[in-house]
Amino acid sequence: MINYNRIIPFLLLICTLSCKNQPEQKQEEPKKKPNILFLAVDDLRPEIGAYGSDLAITPNIDKLASQGLLFNNAYCQEPICSPSRASLMTGARPETINVIENFTYFRDINPDILTLPQHFWANGYETTSTGKIYHNVKFGDADLSWSRKPAYDKMVIKKKNTPGGYALPENQEFSRKSTADVIAKYGKNAPRNGLGKGPAYEKADVPDYFYEDGYNAELAIATLKDMLEKNPDKPFFLGMGMKKPHLNWLAPKKYWDLYDPEKIPLAIQTEGPIDGAAMGLHPSFELRARYGIPKKGPIDDEMARTLKHAYLACVSYIDAQIGKMIAAIDDAGIRDNTIIILWSDHGWHLGDMGIWGKATNYEIATRVPLIIWTPDMAKDTRGKKSVALVELVDMYPTLCELAGIEKPKHLEGQSFVPLLNNPNKVWKSAAFSQFPNPALREWAANPLSQGMRETYFGPLIEEQEDRIKAQQGDKWDRNLFENNVMGYAMRTEKYRIIIWKDYKNPDKEPLFVELFDHANDPTETKNIANENPAVVKELIAQFNKGWKGNLATL
Repeated sequence: MINYNRIIPFLLLICTLSCKNQPEQKQEEPKKKPNILFLAVDDLRPEIGAYGSDLAITPNIDKLASQGLLFNNAYCQEPICSPSRASLMTGARPETINVIENFTYFRDINPDILTLPQHFWANGYETTSTGKIYHNVKFGDADLSWSRKPAYDKMVIKKKNTPGGYALPENQEFSRKSTADVIAKYGKNAPRNGLGKGPAYEKADVPDYFYEDGYNAELAIATLKDMLEKNPDKPFFLGMGMKKPHLNWLAPKKYWDLYDPEKIPLAIQTEGPIDGAAMGLHPSFELRARYGIPKKGPIDDEMARTLKHAYLACVSYIDAQIGKMIAAIDDAGIRDNTIIILWSDHGWHLGDMGIWGKATNYEIATRVPLIIWTPDMAKDTRGKKSVALVELVDMYPTLCELAGIEKPKHLEGQSFVPLLNNPNKVWKSAAFSQFPNPALREWAANPLSQGMRETYFGPLIEEQEDRIKAQQGDKWDRNLFENNVMGYAMRTEKYRIIIWKDYKNPDKEPLFVELFDHANDPTETKNIANENPAVVKELIAQFNKGWKGNLATL
C-alpha cells in the first residue's frame, strides 16, 4: 500500500529545488514611445547651407542635416500657408479637404477629420505647440489637437505686443496708421484682405525674444521642461513653429550683421519662363502691399539686395532658435528617444522669375526643406541626402510608423520610413502640388477683394488680365479665370508639368500646359510643351493616375 503522506512532501521538495535551479525569466519592459519634436518654418525655401546655399548662415540646421537625412526633392501640396498646413496636419490633400485658400478653416468642412497631433494624443501622447503650426490662432484646432497649453506660467520673459510686431517706434506708427486708414475705408476685414501693411523689414538692436519667434522658442523650451518635470515618463509631441522668414522680415540686428550686403547676389533669372502661362506668375502683391515698396514697376537692385538681406537675416534668426530648442532636448538627456523633423510649408521667390513671394506652381515655390533625425536611423544614412520624391503629406504616416501607431485610413501620403535605411531606394514616381490662378488671385489664393482692385493693385490686375486674354483668346471668361482655374503641378524625376484646368469641370481639356525639363533646365526658363507633344501626352496620362497611381512599390 502506497504511503501518500511520505510521497507528497518528497515531491514538493523536488519541485521546489527544480524551480530554484531554473534561470529567472526577466520581463522586458515595453519600449517607451519616442518623443516627437516637430519644427515648422514659414516661407523657407531651401536657402540653407545644407542644401548647398553659399550664402545662408544656418549652422544649426546644417548640423541637424549632418546627423540625419535630408530630402533634396520634397514638395508641398499647395504653396501658401493655410492649405499647405491643413493638408500636412490632416494627412489629406487640398482638394480632398476643400481647403485651397487661406480663409477656409479645415474643421468647418471636415469636423471629424483626425489630425496628426490629435491622433498622437489619442495614443497616449502629451501634445502641445508654440508659434505657427496651423495657419493662425483661429485655425489652431486648440481643443482637438493639443492636450495642453504651452507653459506660459513658467515664462519669465514678457511677450511684446507692439503694433505690427515692430521694435522701432517709427515702424510701429507706420503700421498703426496704415491699418487704421484701410479699416476706415474698407472695413475691419481690410488687413485680412491684404491691405494696410507696415514696412517689409526691420533691423533693430533687440534681444531675440523681442520678436515672436524668439519668444516662442523660449516658450517651447519652458514647455518642454514643464512636461518633463510633471510627467517624465509620458511621450510628447511638441511643435515649435517659426513665423519667419515670412513677411514682414523683422530680425535682430546681430543677424543682419552676419551678412555683407555688397556680397549678396541678386536673382539671375528675372523673367518668367519663355512661352510660359500668362496666369502662371503674379505681380508680387504680397510684397507690394508693404509700406515703402513700389506699387508698380520693377524692384530696383538696391532695394532687391536689401530685401534679400532681410530674408537671409530672418533665416539665420530662426536657425538660432532651432539650435536653442535642439540643445534643450540634448540638455534634458532625451535625445536618444526623440525624433526631430524639420519642414517648411512652401518656398519663396526672391526676385526669381521677376517676382517676390510664394503662390506659384513652379519649382521655387513648391520645393521645400525637409530633414529628419531619428535615434534608430542607420549609421550609413546619417548625413546623407535622398533624391527621392517626397511630399509634406507623407509626414503624418511616417511619424505614425516611427512611433508604432496605427495609421488612420484617410491618409493620402506614403510613409518614407524605408528611405531612412536606404535613402537611394526607388521611390515615388511623382509629387503633386497645386495653386489657383496666381495672376488673378491674391497671394492667399483668395479672389481679389474690392479694396485690392480699388487701390494701387488695380492697374497691376488689368495688366495681368490683358496678358491672359492675349494668350487665351476666345477661352477667356472672367468668372472662369478668376474663380475656377487651377494649376496642377506634377514633378517627376526629370520633368515638371503644370496642367491648367477648370477644376470644377475636371474632365474638360486643359486650358494650357507647361512642361519643363529639369535635366537640362533646372530653373525652368522655357516651356517646351509645344515641342514635345508625346512627352506631354505621356505625363498627362501619368497625372491622371493621381497620387495613388504614383506611389512607391514596397
